[in-house]
Amino acid sequence: MLKNRKIIFLLFAMISFMIIGSISQSRADEKPKVTMVLKDLDTQYWQILKAGAEKGFKDFGIQGKIVATKAESYYEQGRSLEEEYESNPDALILAPYDSTIVPVLEQLHEKNEIPVVLVDQNVAWDSKAAFIGTDNRELGQKAGSLLASELQPGNKVAFIGGGMETPVFKERISGARSSLEDAGIIIAAESLGIYDDEKTVKKEMTKVVTKHPDIKGVIATHDLVAIQAIEALEENGVSIPVIGADGITDMLELIEEGKISGTVAQNPFDMGYLSVEMAAKAIKGETVEEFVDTGVDIIIKENVRQRLDFLNKRLK
Repeated sequence: MLKNRKIIFLLFAMISFMIIGSISQSRADEKPKVTMVLKDLDTQYWQILKAGAEKGFKDFGIQGKIVATKAESYYEQGRSLEEEYESNPDALILAPYDSTIVPVLEQLHEKNEIPVVLVDQNVAWDSKAAFIGTDNRELGQKAGSLLASELQPGNKVAFIGGGMETPVFKERISGARSSLEDAGIIIAAESLGIYDDEKTVKKEMTKVVTKHPDIKGVIATHDLVAIQAIEALEENGVSIPVIGADGITDMLELIEEGKISGTVAQNPFDMGYLSVEMAAKAIKGETVEEFVDTGVDIIIKENVRQRLDFLNKRLK
């Protein structure tokens, strides 16, 4: 009799476990599915954005997936989008390379009209649910103003960076130019449109300081270029301010070490988080803002440790 009771108890426990597992799986299946397609997952900027998205997935009850385009090209991004659309997500978050991806989005959207949220870079596409990112002209203006605050009217500066076919970088340089010219700063050299690999940036920066030994500052299109420019300047025995854009930890550590006095920084963590929030709202049919500006921060010695602690905690 006791043996039969034990068997019945075990059977009851097993059935209960299976029912609970089935309910849990059912609830998991009920979570909205959101796929995020990024340009890259190897560089820290995109890793920070990914961390923000993962926090958003958790907070908003989203079954999230994050992928990166296999190669930096319109063709490869189009292939990635087609693959992800086939998995029937409830919404898509995309960091587009440029406007050449719009025809692909149009074609896919005709087949499956899911909400599409753009992050990091905007493109002119009427069907997007929202754009989450930075006003890059404002970023450039702040970068120019920050650099000008360390200089005197009549001082000379240089621009350096690649990818000038990208609207993001064009807007940054345009904004920086306006602030510097308003402050009476002379733009003596523009090494733009170069390949922004380490070897090329260092070579170009060395050319600039050789030809213009009197330059007093540099603005780079993004942080990786800024860091490479700083290294090239050090190798040439030059110590001048260099302003980047992205706020990655390597750049912030240079501020903490006193090698540069400050920089401007986007908020990629917020971009990732808010893009998921907007996708969640769009899935529910709620109103979403057309443009969510994640802002630009000025990072200096006094606030750099707080920023580093925040990023290091989320990149673990």
